[in-house]
Amino acid sequence: MKALIASGGRGTRLRPITHTQNKHLIPIANKPIIHYAIETVVEAGIRDIGIVYNGDSSEVPDFLGDGSHWGVRLSYIAQHEPGGLAQVVALAEEYIAGEPFLFYLGDNMVVGGVRRFVEDFERGGYNCFLTIARVSDPQRFGVPTIRDGVIVAVTEKPTAPETRSPSMRGSVM
Repeated sequence: MKALIASGGRGTRLRPITHTQNKHLIPIANKPIIHYAIETVVEAGIRDIGIVYNGDSSEVPDFLGDGSHWGVRLSYIAQHEPGGLAQVVALAEEYIAGEPFLFYLGDNMVVGGVRRFVEDFERGGYNCFLTIARVSDPQRFGVPTIRDGVIVAVTEKPTAPETRSPSMRGSVM
């Protein structure tokens, strides 16, 4: 299994901090937030990681290097125009090469890690396993539309999100 970590966002909601630094490199508890994403992926047993980064700057690849610090191989995929999460996956199609992969947002922190999700995915024979969380301000995130226990769409940062979606741990698409 490979991992794909998205780090190409412009960080517009964090300005002025992100005028001079990629948001994924901003330190949280003295460590760049993307380090938490990489460490979480490594903890799940994945050693081949693709990083999709803002193609306007080599700041992320220059900062992270080849991955030897974590005992992994990092590959870099430039995203020259922001186009959403589906575009990130499309840009990484050659890197993924038809293999199963974990898609991780480089500015997220998952309490307890992702190993349990990777193991559930591998045991379950799913074609997709998506974890979601209920939040108090869904208009700031991607919001899934769920019908009969299946995620049928995701709306990015909706102005009027539906609030009746059932709580789910994962779903098969």
